[in-house]
Amino acid sequence: MSRSAWNRLNQEIVACDLCPRLRDHCRHIANVKRRAYLDDDYWGQPVPNLGAQSARLLIVGLAPGAHGANRTGRMFTGDRSGDWLFRALHNAGFANQPDSTSRHDRLELIDCAITATCHCAPPDNKPTRDEVENCRTWFEQTVELLPVRVFLALGQIGWRSMIDHARQSQWYSGKVPKFGHGAEVCLSDDRWLLGSYHPSQQNTFTGRLTESMLDDVFNRAKQLLSNSKMHEK
Repeated sequence: MSRSAWNRLNQEIVACDLCPRLRDHCRHIANVKRRAYLDDDYWGQPVPNLGAQSARLLIVGLAPGAHGANRTGRMFTGDRSGDWLFRALHNAGFANQPDSTSRHDRLELIDCAITATCHCAPPDNKPTRDEVENCRTWFEQTVELLPVRVFLALGQIGWRSMIDHARQSQWYSGKVPKFGHGAEVCLSDDRWLLGSYHPSQQNTFTGRLTESMLDDVFNRAKQLLSNSKMHEK
């Protein structure tokens, strides 16, 4: 895929205005701000995809955090979920550094990209069904552009979005597989879907998701990509 096609897609995502409720919410958060970030210039727009346009691993999140990606303008950047995610990515060799604080730092993803089911921060982290549907076109174009072999869904909504797309693309025709941490489904054409609990504070603070559990999922993704590369030879 060309860099220009990837950049054009991201520009179209940022310019999207299909969901008035979400756009109003993002702008409101950007104006009101959180006390800890009063001096920050919030992004307040749809958040584009992040990562390499040649990525074979695609991480599917839910939506930008109100004071994370909606503030910084980069997926999973600037909040505790991102702290966990980028540390795990770095440990597995998918990122050049273990943290991400702003879209102007030197973070680079390696053979990996990050997208979301919804590209705007929703109230209470709960986009409506119609809002998810409006964002589906960006999800589909992202998947079509990338040479993905392994999809990693962070949470139930990302998992269901991937299964729906796999069925539409005729990669998968079975029943909807149960989501769970470490769940995996073999799709057609040497594609795989992995599941992971979302690295939200609700999961990490309660111990439902531990660092070793997250590391295990990324190590499995790395193993599947290594096997895929062997099959291509």
